[in-house]
Amino acid sequence: MSPTSAPRTARALARQELTSAITDAARTQLAEVGPAALSVRAVARELGMASSAVYRYVASRDELLTNLIIVGYTELRHTAGDADQSVRRRTDFRGRWQAFARAVRRWALDHPHEYALIYGSPVPGYAAPRTTVEPAIQVLRVLTELLRDIQDHDAAPEPLPVPRALHTSITGMREFGEGISDDLLVRGMMAWGGLLGSISLELFGHLVGAVDDTDAYAEAVINRLAIV
Repeated sequence: MSPTSAPRTARALARQELTSAITDAARTQLAEVGPAALSVRAVARELGMASSAVYRYVASRDELLTNLIIVGYTELRHTAGDADQSVRRRTDFRGRWQAFARAVRRWALDHPHEYALIYGSPVPGYAAPRTTVEPAIQVLRVLTELLRDIQDHDAAPEPLPVPRALHTSITGMREFGEGISDDLLVRGMMAWGGLLGSISLELFGHLVGAVDDTDAYAEAVINRLAIV
């Protein structure tokens, strides 16, 4: 190691630690005041730092939100992917879907503010940049790999006709699900949409007074949404 490389490494480590601390403080602020009221100055106060010092790492509230969105998607992708990989018999496609769906719900219940940020209402005045697209797609890649395995093992349900208007409108889905049949892609997206809808109803209090045992209800939804 050269004499000049150690200081660079130390600076890099210090920057990484401070960036992580800023993200943690921003998550605390997200839970306390919500995304619209998030601010770099509030994060600086949380850290006991001058706001000018924090501004060297994040330039604005929007950059804070972008970082939190990327962190949220990345955590969810790892959680969902690990759950899928935990199913040892890889041809147990129903079991893999159940593991995936349960993990997504559990992450949402454990991180309600992060879930609301990435799958809830848009934040006023904020437009997510392109850098958030790939992390979002990575979550869906766990599901599309399941769909691909279902197709490769000829385990898909009897396909239903896909109307021409629908076929021409799912170009984006085909881009990250290349080679998967239109019918299976639509089934997968419907299952994903149903899962997120059910989670949102639960998380945002819309099942109160209607469902007493939300775990039992969620399990029923997951089983009914199963692709195979």
